[in-house]
Amino acid sequence: MGNMGERIRRKLQGCTWVFAGLLGAVALLTAGCKVGPDYRPTKTETALPAGWDGTTVAAPDQASVATTEAAQLSEWWSVLNDPKLTQLVTDALHANLDLRTAVSALRQARAAYEVTKSGFWPTLNATGSYQRTGPLGGGRAGDLFQDGLDAAWELDFFGGIRRGIESADASVLAALENEHAVLISVAAEVAIDYVNLRAFQQRIQIANDNLKAQQHTAELTRQKFKGGIVSGLDVANAEATVASTEATIPLLETGELQTIYALSVLLARPPAALKEELSVPGPIPQVPARVPVGLPSALLQRRPDVRQSEALVHAATAQIGVAESAWFPQFSLTGSLGFASDTLRGLLRSDSGTWSVGPSVTWPIFTAGRIQANIEVQNAAQEQALIAYQKTVLTALQDVENSLVAFALEQQHRQLLDQAVKANTKAVDLATQLYTQGTTDFLSVIVAQQSLLGSQDALAQSNQAIAVDLISLYKALGGGWEPKPQP
Repeated sequence: MGNMGERIRRKLQGCTWVFAGLLGAVALLTAGCKVGPDYRPTKTETALPAGWDGTTVAAPDQASVATTEAAQLSEWWSVLNDPKLTQLVTDALHANLDLRTAVSALRQARAAYEVTKSGFWPTLNATGSYQRTGPLGGGRAGDLFQDGLDAAWELDFFGGIRRGIESADASVLAALENEHAVLISVAAEVAIDYVNLRAFQQRIQIANDNLKAQQHTAELTRQKFKGGIVSGLDVANAEATVASTEATIPLLETGELQTIYALSVLLARPPAALKEELSVPGPIPQVPARVPVGLPSALLQRRPDVRQSEALVHAATAQIGVAESAWFPQFSLTGSLGFASDTLRGLLRSDSGTWSVGPSVTWPIFTAGRIQANIEVQNAAQEQALIAYQKTVLTALQDVENSLVAFALEQQHRQLLDQAVKANTKAVDLATQLYTQGTTDFLSVIVAQQSLLGSQDALAQSNQAIAVDLISLYKALGGGWEPKPQP
C-alpha cells in the first residue's frame, strides 16, 4: 500500500503546475476590464415637486389633516388604534400565501445568483469509464478501464461573467423589493377589508334601527285605520316602506360574510375560519387628527416598486456588458490527469497515466449578425426598463396625490352628511308627532323616514371611505416596512 500511495503521489505532481497556473490567473482577472456601460443610479426625468398639492385642499376645520412632517410609516395600522386590526395584519404578514410566494421568489433569485457566480471559478470533474471492445470480424475482445481528473477555467478578461454576476445581484435586489411591495399590499388589503366589514356591520345596525321605527309607525297606522282615521292607502304605504327597508338587510349581510371570507383567505385560512370571531360588530376605525406624509423627495426611497424598477434598470444595464463580451475572445485554462489500462489493477501502474495542460482560445469570426443583434436586444431592454422606471415614479406621485385629495375632500362630504342626519332626525320626530296628532298626512312621515335612512347610511359609508382613503394613502407612501439606504 505504501508503494501504491507513492505512485499516486508522483503522478499527481505532474499536474501541480496546472493549478499553480490557475491561481496565477487570478491576478490577471482582478486587473481585467469589463466591457459594457457601468451602471449609475437612475435619475428621474420628472422634477419632483417641493410639496404635495393634495395637502392644500383640506378645509381648516376638518377633523384630520395630512401634513408634510416626517412620516413614520413602518407600522401605520397602529395609528388606527384597533387591536383586532393589528392582530389581523400581524397574522397576515406571517401567513399570507402571496407573501410566502414572494419570499420563495427571493430565495430563487439568490440561488440563481449563486449559479451565475459559480461561472467565475474553475471547475474540476472526476471521470471514469469501462469499455469492452473487440473486432467485428472475430478475434480477441479486450477491456479498457479509464479514470482521471479534468480541470477548466474560463478567464474572464473582458468581464462578461462579472457583468452576468452584477445583473444577477441586481435581480436579487429586485426580488427583495418585490417582497416588500407584496407586504405593503397585504397589510393594506387586510386593513381595507376590515374597515369594509365594520362598515357593513354598522349599516346593518342602521337599517335594523330604522326598520324598528318604521314598523312602529306602520302599527300606529293600522290602529288609525281600524279607528277610521286614515285610509287603507296609508297602511299600504307604511307596509311598503317597512318591506323596502327590510329588503336592504340581506344584501348588507351578504357583503359582511363575503368580507369575512376574504379576510380569512388573506390569513391563509378557510373562508369561514374567522366567522365567529369577526361576526361580533365593532366600530369603523377612527383616523388620527394629524397624518404626517413627508415630502415627495422621500417617496422614491420608500416605495418598493420604485426601488424594484431601479434594480431592474441595473440588471438590464449589466446584461449589455454580457452581450458585448461576446465580441471578444474567450480564454480558458484546461488541465487533465488520466489513467488507462486493460486491467483495473493496471490503473495504478506508473506507466498508465497521462497528463495535459494548456490554454485555449475561442474567438467568433462569423455569427451572421447574432452578436450585434443581441447587443441591440439588451440595449432596447435597458431602454424599456428606464421608461418603466419613469412611469413608476409618476404613478407613485399620482397615487399619493389621489389619496390625499380623496382623504381631504371626503371629510368635507362627511361634515355635510352629518348635518343632513341631524336635520333628518328632527324631521322624522316632527313628522311623526304631527301625524300622530292628525295635523299632517302620512306622506310626510314616509319621506322623512326614507331621508333619514338614506343620510345615515351615506354617513356610515363616508366614515368607511375616509378610513379606506387613509389606508390607501399609507399604501401609496410605501408604508408597511422599514426601508434601508441603498448602497
